[in-house]
Amino acid sequence: MFVGIDISKSRLDIAVVPTGEAFSHANDETGIDTIVRSLAGRRVDRVVVEATAGYQISLVAALAAAGIPVVVVNPRQVRQFGRAIGQLAKTDAIDAVLLARFAEAVRPAVRPLRDEQTQQLDAVLTRRRQLVDMLTAERNRLGMARAVKVRHSLEQSIEWLRAKIKELDKDLDRTIRESSVWREKEDLLTSVPGVGKILSRTLIAALPELGKLDRRQVAALVGLAPFNQDSGSMRGRRFVSGGRGDVRSVLYMATVAGLRCNRAIRALYQRLVAAGKPTKVAITACSRKLLTILNAIARTKQPWKELPA
Repeated sequence: MFVGIDISKSRLDIAVVPTGEAFSHANDETGIDTIVRSLAGRRVDRVVVEATAGYQISLVAALAAAGIPVVVVNPRQVRQFGRAIGQLAKTDAIDAVLLARFAEAVRPAVRPLRDEQTQQLDAVLTRRRQLVDMLTAERNRLGMARAVKVRHSLEQSIEWLRAKIKELDKDLDRTIRESSVWREKEDLLTSVPGVGKILSRTLIAALPELGKLDRRQVAALVGLAPFNQDSGSMRGRRFVSGGRGDVRSVLYMATVAGLRCNRAIRALYQRLVAAGKPTKVAITACSRKLLTILNAIARTKQPWKELPA
């Protein structure tokens, strides 16, 4: 049997294929416990839920703890599946059925869930990104502000945000250094020129599959595997899409830094640009190369060794 669960802040809608069962519960401890007990002991192939702003975390953790195979999927995949089968109507109950049918037809891979400590690390990194975005916005406003009171308010806000980011950085340092596994992994990853603490910690928290997949699989997971756009004799431009955007954006910035200090990345970039590739395409290809290097380092547990000039 395949189970789809549509999740909102206050409610969980459940649908089961092929039995046709459908029911709902509150998205709280009692409702989650009821769902887990109703599915435990039954021959559940997999439960599929969408990533929904964190509202799925408690349910997914409870299902996984009970040994029920659960997969968190990208909502865009499910929407595209719905369009493909002609399911255009949308309600919570309909979405639950769509998720169950998606589970039956696509059978997305069940991946090991991150432990609580890793989830906490990811939450802190997410908060740091939010503060950095806020800091950038306030700096931009300061550049445009003319009124003295407004400038003073913005300067206070910028000072507060800088202090909070510094505080989170100290917390991240302490958390990483207290874990021997994370400390070893960070030391390995940061041995690569251009890879700093933010990228290494993002990979630890948001890409636990690093080192466990081959280079094509990990590139596809992050959203750096190029898709063809060919038809007949027409050859369209390749593009990347989907994947883990938070990892991809941090990896992109690390690649830009790596162009200055990593000879392997810089050589690839120069070769692509000389071949007429647009700058952004070349940097994306270099990001994929950097990810491949980091994946190999995580798998072999051998630090970076730069080839002689």
